[in-house]
Amino acid sequence: MDVSDLKGLFAEVKKRMDAQIEHVRRELAGVRTGRASVNILDSVHVEAYGSAMPLNQVASLSIPEPTMIVAQPFDPSLMGTVEKAIRAANLGLNPANDGKVVRIPIPPLTEDRRKELSKLVHKYAEEGRNGIRQVRRDANEKMKKLLKDHKISEDDERTRTSTSSTTFRRKRTASCSASRP
Repeated sequence: MDVSDLKGLFAEVKKRMDAQIEHVRRELAGVRTGRASVNILDSVHVEAYGSAMPLNQVASLSIPEPTMIVAQPFDPSLMGTVEKAIRAANLGLNPANDGKVVRIPIPPLTEDRRKELSKLVHKYAEEGRNGIRQVRRDANEKMKKLLKDHKISEDDERTRTSTSSTTFRRKRTASCSASRP
């Protein structure tokens, strides 16, 4: 954080906290539940045209049923490659190629898998909370430095520290609620 006034500091803190929350939301969207979601396939990269490309750039993804994802490659010659990439992504999915589209059934979750996913979701939520705490810690350190350099008054520092705490609580609450279904 390289800021020289309080407005710039708070703009930077808000931007970093929002980025952290958005990161947690993206991570949680990729968690495989018993219901189909195209976000599950965000981590799948297909070897096409000489480079690794995200699946959503080489195929149209749709959800015709609650437990089925259909990938229709823009180039039919990539059908086998798309199928192999989904298998290789280690998502526990078993795609089936029917010549025109790749059908990806989402299997129901087992009890063990649910417990595993619960731990994963808690891990993502804790990482998000820790990230926001770090942003707050950095902001408080920067504020103390501004006070030491006499760029802000002690009253401003006390007022802003309590405002920072309130902002932190709001962001943390938003982060925690993002982890709940």
